[in-house]
Amino acid sequence: MKYILKKKFIIYASLFMVLGCVDMEELNTNPDGITSATPNVLATKLILDITRDDISSQKGFMSAFMRDKYILWSEFPQGQQYNDIGRTGYGDLTRLIEAKKMMEGADDIFDQGIVNSYKALGHFMRAYNVFNLTMRVGDIPYSEALKGEDEGILKPKYDTQKDVFMGILEELDLADQMFANGASFEGDMIYDGNPDKWRKMVNSFELKVLINLFKKTGDTDLKVVERFNQIVNNRPIFSANDDNFSLVYENGEGQKYPFFKEGNQFTIYPMVSDELIDRLKDLEDYRLFYYAAPSPVKISSGLTASDFDAYAGVDPAMEYSQVTGIYSSGDFSDINNRYKEIPEGEPVYLLSHAQVQFILAEAAVRGWISGDAETYYANGIKAAMWFVADNTPDDVDFNNGRLMDVTYIDNYYTSTPEVQLGGTAEEQIEQIITQKFLSTYLQSPLSVFFENRRTGYPAFEVNPDTNENIPSDKFPVRWMYPSSEIEYNSENVMEAIDRQYGGVDDTNGVMWILQ
Repeated sequence: MKYILKKKFIIYASLFMVLGCVDMEELNTNPDGITSATPNVLATKLILDITRDDISSQKGFMSAFMRDKYILWSEFPQGQQYNDIGRTGYGDLTRLIEAKKMMEGADDIFDQGIVNSYKALGHFMRAYNVFNLTMRVGDIPYSEALKGEDEGILKPKYDTQKDVFMGILEELDLADQMFANGASFEGDMIYDGNPDKWRKMVNSFELKVLINLFKKTGDTDLKVVERFNQIVNNRPIFSANDDNFSLVYENGEGQKYPFFKEGNQFTIYPMVSDELIDRLKDLEDYRLFYYAAPSPVKISSGLTASDFDAYAGVDPAMEYSQVTGIYSSGDFSDINNRYKEIPEGEPVYLLSHAQVQFILAEAAVRGWISGDAETYYANGIKAAMWFVADNTPDDVDFNNGRLMDVTYIDNYYTSTPEVQLGGTAEEQIEQIITQKFLSTYLQSPLSVFFENRRTGYPAFEVNPDTNENIPSDKFPVRWMYPSSEIEYNSENVMEAIDRQYGGVDDTNGVMWILQ
């Protein structure tokens, strides 16, 4: 297949030092010292923060996918694989300071369209980072966060998760409006500063936010279904893979794929999970041959790389001693060579056209919108397959002799009864989320964790003998609050813990969006 590089990934190395996790008092009193950076420089840093930095590289890149049940790690036992969740940090809230300074700096620009775009980007960045934080812990400082410099609020109160989500939705609505009246701006390596592309991202991301509120459709303040319909019927959203919010890598210094072999001592450790491989086998899905490598033992026994049975997944809940035994035997599937051998790898997205199609399919099944669930679902599968095909060189070492060409992709859904949408509404939801899982292999980090937490799908096995959560028969559902908050903002954080979790800050507390 043609190897498509959609956009250039330009690394602005050394623009800023990477910021660590700091406590809320420090966030409020030391606004990162950024006082004179121009809006385009701040835009670059903010975009790289949520892409390059959050995606990480080498072993860090794989960590999220261990938690997502795609990857096992053979080096030594990994907490992510065995469901260990500790405390999070608030370091990402410094990005709100940078967003504020970018928006303030934009006022000095003569062109109002460019001003609007930078301010729209600022609102999106605020919403994006706040969403990711509240999804981890629940209630967070929001309305009073980062007001130490201007208003002397050093110990901000914790807003309820409902109020935080209200703020996120309002900021995304405002971002859409401002991008609609925006102009092309500098500093953007994802969409080259195109406000129309950014509108699609903002609105598609808002659909993701809203689907996470599926248990709150009766809330008259949130208006979840009304908002969802308004976006689907009146605003631009992702319509093709070219719209994906993805970072594209290049064969240049500091610009290569996060798990490329050069300087990467960790390429020998991944093992692909049976949670992925078995589902791909059951559905006779050729993505198996692009995602994984055949087991050397199976090849030695006479199978070929194009045989489904040549691929051997490993149970991610298995005891580590058994994992190392399988690793030593060689009877497992490694990740596909393309992830290690190609400097450009594939673009890594945080949100894709396929994911949005699956969101629309779920909304249709739930009765939120009038569109046809099966059409959205089938289009999501097709988009996910084309993403893989278009970003893989036509080389047998990377497709293992099972080429996903136009005939295969166009006919896969209609010719594979096992994948076709059907059954009860709940069974259809399971099919949709399962296909979303199959589409985000080594993509959209932690999306599987949150989808499983939200819906229970895909259904993963809990092994009490290896599960590091307490109690050992349950998966964890949240991160705990930062230690720095317990120390420096204890009154407010403890009030939030009492309000949400009965005074117990552990990994099992069921936050508001899950109730």
